[in-house]
Amino acid sequence: MIGPLLVFLFILLMIIGIPIAFVIGIVAMIGILNVPYIPEVTVPVKMLNGLDSFVLLAVPLFILAANLMNRGQISQKLIDFSLSLVGHIRGGLAHANILVSMLFAGVSGASQADTAGVGKILIPNMKKQGYDTGTAVGVTAASSTIGVIIPPSIPMIIYAGLTNVSVGALFLVGIIPGILIGLSMMVIVYFLALKRDYPTYQRASMSNFLKQFLDTIPALMTPVILIGGIITGIFTATEAAAFASIYTVIVGMFYYKTLKLKDFPKVFVDTLTLSSLSLFALAAANALGELMSYYQLSLWAEQFFANNISSKWVFLLIIIAFFLFVGTFMDAIPAMILFIPVVLPVAITFDISPILLGIITIMTLAVGLVTPPYGLCLLLAAKIGKLPIEKSFKSVMPYITVVVVVLLIVAFIPSIAFYIPELINPSLF
Repeated sequence: MIGPLLVFLFILLMIIGIPIAFVIGIVAMIGILNVPYIPEVTVPVKMLNGLDSFVLLAVPLFILAANLMNRGQISQKLIDFSLSLVGHIRGGLAHANILVSMLFAGVSGASQADTAGVGKILIPNMKKQGYDTGTAVGVTAASSTIGVIIPPSIPMIIYAGLTNVSVGALFLVGIIPGILIGLSMMVIVYFLALKRDYPTYQRASMSNFLKQFLDTIPALMTPVILIGGIITGIFTATEAAAFASIYTVIVGMFYYKTLKLKDFPKVFVDTLTLSSLSLFALAAANALGELMSYYQLSLWAEQFFANNISSKWVFLLIIIAFFLFVGTFMDAIPAMILFIPVVLPVAITFDISPILLGIITIMTLAVGLVTPPYGLCLLLAAKIGKLPIEKSFKSVMPYITVVVVVLLIVAFIPSIAFYIPELINPSLF
């Protein structure tokens, strides 16, 4: 009887606007208090144990690296380089917006930092250049979702910790889908720009392009060093995150000389604020996961699918639909902590590799970053552009469609994502 009441309580708290991290914690506490064989101290113990992980240090460190990039104006360097590369195409500033999100993704692993940093620069600039506010907000919010797909990616690190799969393998598998999503978004922008006659920039001369490229090399080298180091085993994902932060400080302070000591207090506060949201939700989800284990939800799910679903393709469609729904009101990290232990055993029975399930899950939950009511990237972009959330969501819909199409292609033709990674390092797969 307590199970349905907890579900009802979860929904009720969500409806009245309680933050999801607190909803998860409240439901976990009430649920465990009503289980006679689990002591009350389990909730705080599980929350603390959930955070007692070397891997989780990567979360605040990658967010710190992203905030250092934004504060040190390294994001502006990436924007200038992107404009020199694609600015001459119709709708050049929107194309540059997508390209810089792809480049930013290779450093930060945090979509929200991409939206906040790049959006503050490009949304006002796009409006000044004649783009309607909906396009400026939609492109910025949608392209920032690439941040959790192209490595390094915080959700990938969390997933690897949950399932004991190789972080390097997940990173490699995320590259092709992330690029496909970015290029597909550019196609949408191109036709939209033709229809609405968005402006272009003069084609950059070779000398100007080389100048921008050379100026941006320190920033562009960051993802190469991080991903290469993790894949080759030089350092772990957490060590890579620490290196990214140190490297960004060195580049910002001593190469570009745009990062000052007075900037650090603000950077640290922003990092702690954004990190605490994810990590508290993660801790609460760990406590709720204990309750779900008590009720043996993973066994129930395995029996349900064994008795009712015989096709792995149908199973994949159900998983995609489920995580699309969950992503509308929950961040990727607590969603994975709660549900991956439930669905992974079932996926294995359908001969679906944990790595494939991981990239499908992460791509699906990335859509949740731009879908209300959670939609954190959409909310940030809408706030920057001063556009109502309803109109912002309408503007982002074409790009959501692109992500879902690429997601389905990867789910049903995995070789598209796996072929090149398996050639690069077959030992990881």
